[in-house]
Amino acid sequence: MSNKSIALNDQVYDYFLSVSLREPAILQQLREETASHPRSMMQIAPDQGQFLALLIQLIGAKKTLEIGVFTGYSSLSVALALPKDGKIVACDVSEEYTAIARRYWQAAGVSDKINLRIQPAIQTLDQLLAAGEAETFDFAFIDADKENYQNYYERSLKLIRSGGLIAIDNVLWSGQVADPQIQDKSTEAIRAFNKKLHQDERITLSMIPIADGLSLARKL
Repeated sequence: MSNKSIALNDQVYDYFLSVSLREPAILQQLREETASHPRSMMQIAPDQGQFLALLIQLIGAKKTLEIGVFTGYSSLSVALALPKDGKIVACDVSEEYTAIARRYWQAAGVSDKINLRIQPAIQTLDQLLAAGEAETFDFAFIDADKENYQNYYERSLKLIRSGGLIAIDNVLWSGQVADPQIQDKSTEAIRAFNKKLHQDERITLSMIPIADGLSLARKL
């Protein structure tokens, strides 16, 4: 018994995956290909992808945002969980990384659900707001450059409907946010963002110690 979250060593984590992970073959293939990528640490954990898919189903999401695509594991997880008429507006700046994502979206038969915008995400979010799409999205996943987290969050909050959900990745940042001696720009940005969310009365909040930390903000 424990009154706080237990630490997951490799043995416990392997057991956890063995009795909980239901990873489709296409996602496993993508994860394994990305494992050899020089920036493989940018990929989310498979249990996190499964959790995002469950959130999509729980809230009945149809229209979603993704800020930060990389090779597409999170967007593919979400797309597979969306209904046939579901849509993702996916934001990234890399044609190189997202070429892998496109290939797997096509193989999984979900490419028609995903509108990939290759440009700075703030530009895409501002375009969506200018087009009158405020409060029309059900879900957003933020996993991009940390120094812009507050900008992404504020725009996503405008785009999400009341009762919609924003999921923000890397909020524990490998534990560096808890070490006051670490003061690089990304770590400081995440600290400031976490404090902002904790005090934000426009949302209900839960920070989940899954993977590198995931905050869930439900818009009131």
